[in-house]
Amino acid sequence: MGSGQEKIDFVITWVDGSDPVWFAEKQKYEAEYGIKSTANRFRDWENLKYLFRGIEKFAPWVNRVHFITCGHLPDWLNTEHPKLNIVRHEDYIPAEYLPTFSSHPIELNMHRIEGLSSQFVYFNDDMFLIAPVKETDFFKNGLPRGAMGFEVINPSYDSTFFSILGNNMRIINKNFTGSSVLKQHFGKVFNLHYDDATYIKSLLLLPWCTNTMTGFINFHLPCAYRKEIFDEVWEKEGTVLAQTSGRKFRSPEDVSPYLFCYWQYVTGQFVPINMKRLGSFYYIKKQQGEYDRVIRKQKGKMICLNDDMESEDTEEYIRLKKRIIEDFDAILGEKSRFER
Repeated sequence: MGSGQEKIDFVITWVDGSDPVWFAEKQKYEAEYGIKSTANRFRDWENLKYLFRGIEKFAPWVNRVHFITCGHLPDWLNTEHPKLNIVRHEDYIPAEYLPTFSSHPIELNMHRIEGLSSQFVYFNDDMFLIAPVKETDFFKNGLPRGAMGFEVINPSYDSTFFSILGNNMRIINKNFTGSSVLKQHFGKVFNLHYDDATYIKSLLLLPWCTNTMTGFINFHLPCAYRKEIFDEVWEKEGTVLAQTSGRKFRSPEDVSPYLFCYWQYVTGQFVPINMKRLGSFYYIKKQQGEYDRVIRKQKGKMICLNDDMESEDTEEYIRLKKRIIEDFDAILGEKSRFER
């Protein structure tokens, strides 16, 4: 980390879906609430160690790594690593919201983690570094990097996910108008750093977004935040954030951490960057074969591998899990100091 550079932490969330104690408690609450969650939301692909290996190899400048878990830990994890901070849900999430089996209360309250730096990058456990990254890939001049592109929310694909995106946008449009955002931050909406698709999509949606903004592109990659943004949104919209935090399971009435990202956009508290050059997002089953080359050839700096498989497809899961591990082994075959 260069002289005078503000510290940058990483935050990782993880759950061990095979933990029998955790699974039994989840089943108890599912029965109470009449809910049945899908296995792929909690299934372990046994590749978490490659996230830690990538951090050590490609981001040695990171200040601390905050690893969030409900209590269970991977048996290979070196809990004595000087940069590692094990964070259990009860360490930072208010007691009235626990236990939770939704990612949203875990994410919406991350700013409460004791010792978390003002600048931090949030990783889901399906996001990986596959090439060297610099501090300036995430922050510049004290501001998060991002790409603010207009998007249309399509509720026909996944009703819960897109309902949540709609809830995020309702809060954004309640507090900001498209015309004021464009007037103040036009150069951040239409920025030459962006890829052509992001730029053109914003241009096409411009007539609709001068009043009520339709939505923003989500790149499904590690996201840089300033902790103060969480404080600001909690102060303005604490009621809806508390309601989401109080739900045991994901709900169409929730908001998500994308809300904080969008807030950074509309307030201009970010520095534009081409996210497509930084990394890419892939569905594990639907796009199998595409991401192998990306990982092995290190095309981009980051990748997200999203589980889109049916829970019953066990043979395919085992086959693809082995294949992905082999891909990561090709570039991250050496054990890191985060492992015992």
